Amino acid sequence: MYQEVADSVTQGLTEPCPAGAGASHTFPAALPTARQNSLTCSLSDHPVGKDLQAMRTGQRQNKGMRTRLGCLSHKSDSCSDFTAILPDKPNRALKRLSTEEATRWADSFDVLLSHKYGVAAFRAFLKTEFSEENLEFWLACEEFKKTRSTAKLVSKAHRIFEEFVDVQAPREVNIDFQTREATRKNMQEPSLTCFDQAQGKVHSLMEKDSYPRFLRSKMYLDLLSQSQRRLS
Repeated sequence: MYQEVADSVTQGLTEPCPAGAGASHTFPAALPTARQNSLTCSLSDHPVGKDLQAMRTGQRQNKGMRTRLGCLSHKSDSCSDFTAILPDKPNRALKRLSTEEATRWADSFDVLLSHKYGVAAFRAFLKTEFSEENLEFWLACEEFKKTRSTAKLVSKAHRIFEEFVDVQAPREVNIDFQTREATRKNMQEPSLTCFDQAQGKVHSLMEKDSYPRFLRSKMYLDLLSQSQRRLS
């Protein structure tokens, strides 16, 4: 729409006005290049021109974003380039990721969670299912257990509860009412074990539900295929 309006404005500026409009309002049909450039600059200052520029910029940004997040699309769990979902230094990490290591992720869910790149791959898969909050909560609980400062422990506990556990939390995890309320009571006197029940429920949910689907996903099978090709 904006392109048509812009073309119309430009055409109106480069064609003569109707007879009787007055000589002072007549534009030459073919303007010199310098004049055309001047008109283009003037058009860019017009609200229509600014909207057109913003639309083009948005299209370029969207195209780049689609390229970067292609393997995380909810329409497909495939990933042709696993480096897109790896943490820091992906090229070096990809070389270190052997077929044996990737294959061991199928041994058990805990083996997968113990491997940094296994967690990265599983997180990418969960994003395709819009359920990455379960893994993020589990990881937050693991990090919380390392807290040594009592003051920090209390603030961290409430932050985790408000982000993942509370009703209508921004990234609310799927746990039953009893577990949620038990965790709420634990917030009265937070301890290193205050999330154990909720974390166990989420772990069990991922292990029985998301983990088997991850092992059957094209994303995981593509990863194994890539690592095998590097060895050949």
